[in-house]
Amino acid sequence: MESKEILQQHIAKTASLTDDQFDYFFSHFKPLSFKKGQTIISAGDKVDCEYFVISGCLKAFFINDEIKMYILQFAMPTWWTSDYSALYNQTPATINVDCISDVELLCLSNSDREKLCAEFHQIEHFFRWRTNKGYIASQKRLLSFMNNNVKTRYEELLALYPQLYNLVPKHLIAAYLGVSRETLSRLYNS
Repeated sequence: MESKEILQQHIAKTASLTDDQFDYFFSHFKPLSFKKGQTIISAGDKVDCEYFVISGCLKAFFINDEIKMYILQFAMPTWWTSDYSALYNQTPATINVDCISDVELLCLSNSDREKLCAEFHQIEHFFRWRTNKGYIASQKRLLSFMNNNVKTRYEELLALYPQLYNLVPKHLIAAYLGVSRETLSRLYNS
């Protein structure tokens, strides 16, 4: 399936656009390809767009002063990612985004997204719906960290995203769960 069709099916779940409206919407996206290990956003960068994943897998992460990595998000096909704080507040990036595998992306600039939202109520509705879903997912993850032990968090992740375990190395899943690789190995083998 081509990137245009993938995005159109994704948008159609929430917003009704005519073919002409979608063609105009799609014309604002820039296709990009990156190889496994390449960096898309580095802490300190200026961020002016968000990315829609066509194929492959990305990780958005933070590295603290002790050089420990905390993974905020994995972005699989039909997911969106960026450093949203940097994007919306026009501040330097505080998180990094890089490629776990080779990826195909569609890039949408902040100014184009705002323009499209002003022009089409359905596009504004789509982005509001998507932002709300992302906020809810982040809230659930935070509550899980506060209330659940590692085994429960691991089982929740496995239940929600079983395909993740075929896309992402175990040490990155451990970083997402906030545990060591050894702890994850004990859970994975239990």
